[in-house]
Amino acid sequence: MTVITGVPNHPAGAVFEGFRNAWIQEEEVDGIRVIRTWMFLAANAGFAKRILNYVLFGVTALIASGRVSKPDLVVATTPQFFCGLSGALIARLKRRPFVLEVRDLWPKSIVELGQLKPGLILRTLEGLENWLYSSATGIVVNTRAFIEHITARGYPREKIELVYNGIDHRQFKPRPPAESLIAANDLEGKTSVAYIGTLGLAHGLESVIDAAQTLQKEPDITFLLIGDGAERGKLEESIAERGIKNIKLLGLQPREKMPDWIASIDILLVCLKDLPVFETVIPSKIFEFLAQERPVIVSARGEIRRMTEEAGAGWTIDPEDPQALAECIMAVIRNPEEAQQRAKAGRLWIEREFVRDTLAMRMLTFMQEIVRGAK
Repeated sequence: MTVITGVPNHPAGAVFEGFRNAWIQEEEVDGIRVIRTWMFLAANAGFAKRILNYVLFGVTALIASGRVSKPDLVVATTPQFFCGLSGALIARLKRRPFVLEVRDLWPKSIVELGQLKPGLILRTLEGLENWLYSSATGIVVNTRAFIEHITARGYPREKIELVYNGIDHRQFKPRPPAESLIAANDLEGKTSVAYIGTLGLAHGLESVIDAAQTLQKEPDITFLLIGDGAERGKLEESIAERGIKNIKLLGLQPREKMPDWIASIDILLVCLKDLPVFETVIPSKIFEFLAQERPVIVSARGEIRRMTEEAGAGWTIDPEDPQALAECIMAVIRNPEEAQQRAKAGRLWIEREFVRDTLAMRMLTFMQEIVRGAK
């Protein structure tokens, strides 16, 4: 197997320690050949620079594919959009079958976030989206709602495979809180409520700040925003301007520390903006939270809300409703037995349906069928 990717730099737009932004580099990771291309570095803020980052990676990935002679199959993932286009072109050049993995709906999502207006650019991107689907020998999606979107564009249902995101059950499992993290962040004797992930346009995190302000009269509740992204500066300004004292922005934390962080938080938040496109989305962080048997509040509509309610795995509220969020947090705090019951139900659900090893085998089987069908 060969993977073509860039140098790690998201979301701050700075190369991670231990890597360098060189033209084309090769290494072996866990027996997999990894080809890394030069990247135009851009933080996850500013639409034009991010698009240039995406386009240039598509170009360099196409060039780097010259180092791979005869693959059996080409697989590309979206987002971002131009990675998928590059994969489709590589498959055509090498005359190999192509599997497209769709993890976000472009350009639909950027339109609903207000980053792209109707016009020639949008029509062009929608045309490219339809071409990308028609170029795929098979398509993998991670939510049922994406199937409806793609089949509405004329793609055959029988060539689409649903493979949910999942967790590494060896890494994400119930564990005791990390006392060092609790002490270092002044969380002793507090009820901690945390959003962990990208501080981006898609998450409506202003409502978390509003809820924190509402609950300032509760001295034992502390809010944490753990991560980085396009909205971080605006969130920091909002907190400072309003003088909110019970919320902390802790920035990006090491990935290997995430299980300890999850285990040390009392209530975890999954938030999406109140837009139709996000009714199709399943944030993968919820699987990690529930796998560690933690209380979770889902502030969203659509598929992730339905799934959570059917599993009895957490609390659900309408998105971008700070009053509902504040009330739900208090309900979780006042009902510890119910919180424990729902957290356990969530863990059992994840262990039954969303273990990554099982999902990976489903993906592998689908790809093998595509290869056999192309011979």
